[in-house]
Amino acid sequence: MKLIDSSGIRKVFDLARNMKDPVNLSIGQPDFDVPEEVKKAAVESILAGHNRYTVTQGIPELHKALRELLKATRGIEPEGMLITSGVSGGLVLAFLALVEQGDEVVIPDPYFVMYKHLANLTGGTPKFVDTYPDFRLRREALEAAITPRTKLLVLNSPCNPTGVTYSRAELEMAADVAREHDLLVLSDEIYDCFAYDGGYTSMASIYPKTLLMGGFSKSHAMTGWRLGYAAGPGALIAEMTKLQQFSFVCAPSIAQYAGLTALENIDGINEYREQYAAKRDLIYNGLKDNFEIQKPDGAFYIFPKTPWGTDHEFVAEAIKRNLLIIPGSVFSERNSNFRISYAASDDTLKRGIDLLNQLAVSRS
Repeated sequence: MKLIDSSGIRKVFDLARNMKDPVNLSIGQPDFDVPEEVKKAAVESILAGHNRYTVTQGIPELHKALRELLKATRGIEPEGMLITSGVSGGLVLAFLALVEQGDEVVIPDPYFVMYKHLANLTGGTPKFVDTYPDFRLRREALEAAITPRTKLLVLNSPCNPTGVTYSRAELEMAADVAREHDLLVLSDEIYDCFAYDGGYTSMASIYPKTLLMGGFSKSHAMTGWRLGYAAGPGALIAEMTKLQQFSFVCAPSIAQYAGLTALENIDGINEYREQYAAKRDLIYNGLKDNFEIQKPDGAFYIFPKTPWGTDHEFVAEAIKRNLLIIPGSVFSERNSNFRISYAASDDTLKRGIDLLNQLAVSRS
């Protein structure tokens, strides 16, 4: 536990509670609400009595619907599947099942906050692959991180915090490296519905030895409902299911039944994808003249380099101006960048752009 810091994101959220009308570009969740038909399905499931434990692996109807979705969108038919308490719950189960004392977990840097801490918590050692300045995967850097003790390669595409979506060529390269070293790949694909340029490729469709993680939090704004899934090698899913019996027990029953309706309306997110692509363009075009910045092609984050000072110094000054952003070192071994979530109204984004540009030139 001494290796784990309190979440830097939560610290910013705590600050937000004490600020009056902050320009909040810190929250990593959609600014649209859960679709009405999904809310109604949840209410109906409550009234129908679906309020008890489900089987640990999740209700059969949701398994069937997710398998049909994966076959249609990924071209895969996984050996095993488990309904999890969000992707975060699935990550906990996967690391507990896979990582032993001394194992090494290879993680591209920047990374989602949980990966590093779960590796440490389970007795492993995180090994980081530097992807700066453009946040792309490179064979030389990836191979340099692999040793005889490497157990797992973790990929997240589209990526939190950079917004990068790995190309098919990048994933095929990563699959070649994983195959050479007989590695399992954990592919966190929670943002798969938010890929804006050139479509989306799943690692699971390229490399069979992949544990695919997905969920409903981003596509349907169901962040508080805690509904996700893991799909992949049957033996691993069986061990994760065993662990779930003695931890989460099962994913929330009401959310599972509502998830069936969410999957029936998966095409409804196309409108949101178009809106977020426009927000991506708004924030990128608004900042590119004063910041060193990579244009994201997925998720709803952008990861500019600080124009002066460390990430914490820059963020502290932003907070003084009533602007909430996240220090980049929360997601990275470097302290040179900061994360913006553009899951916000256009008005909020424009206010944030103005404040950030003022801040950028304030010490030039």
